[in-house]
Amino acid sequence: MNLSFPQMPEKLTSTEQDIVEYIAAHRDEFLCMTIGQLSAALHISEATVSRFARHVGCEDFKHLKRTVVEQTIQRGPVQKLSNTLQAKEGDILAAWLEQQRYNLQKTLDLLDREAFAAAVAALLGARKIFLHARNASRAPAVLLEYRLRRIGLEVEQLPSAGSELAERLAAIGPQDVVVLFGFAKVSQAAGVILDRQQQAGYRTILFTSRVWHGEGPRADIELFVYRGDEKEQHSMSSPISVAEALSLALSAQMGGAALARLDEIQQLKAAYKDRL
Repeated sequence: MNLSFPQMPEKLTSTEQDIVEYIAAHRDEFLCMTIGQLSAALHISEATVSRFARHVGCEDFKHLKRTVVEQTIQRGPVQKLSNTLQAKEGDILAAWLEQQRYNLQKTLDLLDREAFAAAVAALLGARKIFLHARNASRAPAVLLEYRLRRIGLEVEQLPSAGSELAERLAAIGPQDVVVLFGFAKVSQAAGVILDRQQQAGYRTILFTSRVWHGEGPRADIELFVYRGDEKEQHSMSSPISVAEALSLALSAQMGGAALARLDEIQQLKAAYKDRL
């Protein structure tokens, strides 16, 4: 794969040519490297890498990496992770946690409180709650299932797709609620769930990262969660926090009933602690 730089010189030294060839042959690895890792891989000094970056018209090593990112056709986990690592070079832990604070604040600013209250009311009045999630979005879905079961609500994870999903959808009716975790886009299977809601009569709640929606079926209730810049690795901090908030709000509404179920679980654990 060919590379271009802001100011490509007519002639490169043999070492500079080695750098270009290495980046072109190991593009994904390069996007996740520090300047020290690249210099070690090529057995050259960091100063040599810095001089190369300036020689080809880049301000520094980070600018060099951004230049390569912009030419990378791939739009997936590798590029998102590399963008995230570039933005958070140094103390990754502190930078990442600071980013989560920003994500949570933006979620708090943009999540419609009336929609949240409507979601609590819908879940509280449901005969049964069904959850639909795929891949990483299963994390908040599994946590929500755990929390709701503990306070005595009937909840079930739906298959992600296929004939098994169709079989379960056929059994979901007007007194049920389906919670979907769609975020940046709604999967084809989730689209089927939303499309069928009018015919079957169940209600839907969608966790989404979109503030604008195109054509197509919409959920009855949408809960906005901010997961980070679209070019960076997305976080589950906000979806998990909103899921936790839903379970707490439901517990508060249920009052003694929720506490009684938790107390019953605790008593069972104590009674059968040697057998569980």
